[in-house]
Amino acid sequence: MIVELGHFALVLALMVALVQALLPLWGAHRGNAALMAVAAPAAVVQFALLALSFGVLTWAFVVSDFSLAVVTANSHTLKPMLYKITGTWGNHEGSLLLWSLILALFGASAAWFGGNLPDRLRARVIAVQGLIGVAFIAFLLFTSNPFWRLQTPPLDGNDLNPLLQDPGLAFHPPFLYLGYVGLSMAFSFAIAALIEGRVDAAWARWVRPWTLAAWIFLTIGIALGSWWAYYELGWGGFWFWDPVENASFMPWLLAAALLHSAIVVEKRESLKSWTILLAILAFGFSLIGTFIVRSGVITSVHSFASDPERGVFILGILAFFTGGGLVLYALRASAMEAKGLFGMVSRESALVLNNILLAVSAFVVFIGTIWPLISEIMMDRVVSVGEPFFNAAFTPFFVALAVVLPAGAMLAWKRGDLVRALKGLIPVAALSVALALLVWAMQSGRSALGPIGVLLGAWVVLGALWDLWSRTGRGPNRLSRLTRLPRADWGKASAHAGLGVLIFAVAAMHAWKVEVIRVAQLGETFALGQYDVTVKEVHDEQGPNYRTTMAEMVVTKAGAPVAVMFPEKRFYPVQSMPTTEAAIHQTALRDLYLVIGDPQQGGGWAVRGYLEPFAVWLWIGSGLMALGGLLSLTDRRYRVAAGARRPVVQGVPAE
Repeated sequence: MIVELGHFALVLALMVALVQALLPLWGAHRGNAALMAVAAPAAVVQFALLALSFGVLTWAFVVSDFSLAVVTANSHTLKPMLYKITGTWGNHEGSLLLWSLILALFGASAAWFGGNLPDRLRARVIAVQGLIGVAFIAFLLFTSNPFWRLQTPPLDGNDLNPLLQDPGLAFHPPFLYLGYVGLSMAFSFAIAALIEGRVDAAWARWVRPWTLAAWIFLTIGIALGSWWAYYELGWGGFWFWDPVENASFMPWLLAAALLHSAIVVEKRESLKSWTILLAILAFGFSLIGTFIVRSGVITSVHSFASDPERGVFILGILAFFTGGGLVLYALRASAMEAKGLFGMVSRESALVLNNILLAVSAFVVFIGTIWPLISEIMMDRVVSVGEPFFNAAFTPFFVALAVVLPAGAMLAWKRGDLVRALKGLIPVAALSVALALLVWAMQSGRSALGPIGVLLGAWVVLGALWDLWSRTGRGPNRLSRLTRLPRADWGKASAHAGLGVLIFAVAAMHAWKVEVIRVAQLGETFALGQYDVTVKEVHDEQGPNYRTTMAEMVVTKAGAPVAVMFPEKRFYPVQSMPTTEAAIHQTALRDLYLVIGDPQQGGGWAVRGYLEPFAVWLWIGSGLMALGGLLSLTDRRYRVAAGARRPVVQGVPAE
């Protein structure tokens, strides 16, 4: 009975979403206040119904209700409770319900916190959110119903994919979906603005918090996914340029570009058409990511489904919203007249360059991701595009972005003085070069990658700090004025510094990584950089729903004990699938990373060891970027209304 309640709530949510999509749009077109007023309560009711439906599905997983096909396929009675709960979204049907729930949450949030918006704009934004909800709830009900019953329920389930039975991946999807789906708000604002034919500073002020929130969630979601891949897959890396990794990275790049272009719209009322286009493309690439994960056209360890029927449905959603948005953009973009003029050397120009580099970077990742598919369809050739291509094609644009970031952030609006900005950055450049030269002199090899990473990372981090300090003016009490700077200034410095830390960590891990792959006998000692590793013991243990082979490895340095580490190789009998559990000993300067493999015919065990320099700074940098976004989001200027638009003429309400 409870399951049927969840199913019924899902059907009702579809009906409410239809009302939310149609009546407010018609009301805004006709100027009918009563119809426009339907938007907010409809959005709240849709969210409540989907929350009820998702709660019922979660309950079914918790109590192991194997009468549901999705529970049978993705759960097991012996599975730990955490993974019973996270199994709710660890599959295609449940994750799509979570997607729809988050979409409704953003629509309801626009109803709750959008009281400062003009009535017509608010009605149109919520209506577009409702229209997206119609598409995804229909997709859920007609192709991926999570409440599908089995005629003969089994005694036990097939268990969740063992790779998903991990805390990192348990929380990675919700954050990623909050980012993916959050970009729908930017899309809805863009479509509403195109319908009205009007974009101004107030519109940019309204759209920025939603985009910033989505970007923060995407940053956290991508970082969690990278962290999971690092310690769970056992290959010693953090980014594989997998198609699904790229599917989340492309919207992140475009959302970052959208945030910066919206600043220009808000401050100078320029780049209006470009900002609208970015809002459409950012959500469009979120839909492309959904297509990649769920259509089966591209194989990935992250994929949820490989059903062509579902792929066609998602392709239809992608074509309708992205294609329809672009058609509307082509028809109305000429109405987005730019008012602010600026010189070639100015903050605006620097932000335009920032946007170009981010957009081209996203385009490069997109081409590399879909090229195998294009090659197979059009040329009947099976090709693989991997790390060498992405490193060669993507890296130059991000290096250029790092180079221009500190100087561009310090230029004045409208007309800047590049010489003056660079002059202020001379100490930053000198210290960055000195650090790079010091690293070059200290490193044992002569690869330039490490020193270049130090140079760029220090340039971006110190440039961000110098930009913050320069805002305190001159004279005494600069420290006091520093603490009183707006949170958005602190957020900007934190996000930019986080990017610098990330650049340094990536370069360090590529330049100075030490790798050992060998067969080790029990009691044998082998070298891993400046450390000695001894395989002391290997034994079997029984977990709650898996068997594990666990090794005990003792690590010493110059005879002094450093750590005792326990890498595992687990086997999940229900799914007949092994997983790797790396043992990691982490400090601020390096990670010791050990993996136990299979027993060998001649005796001994396959062992892999990695010395990962400055690995923890990869996630510290990601955290600083997310923190920067959060600080900016809590700035009072984001929370207070942007101000109602002034009436154009007497007796005519401003829209």
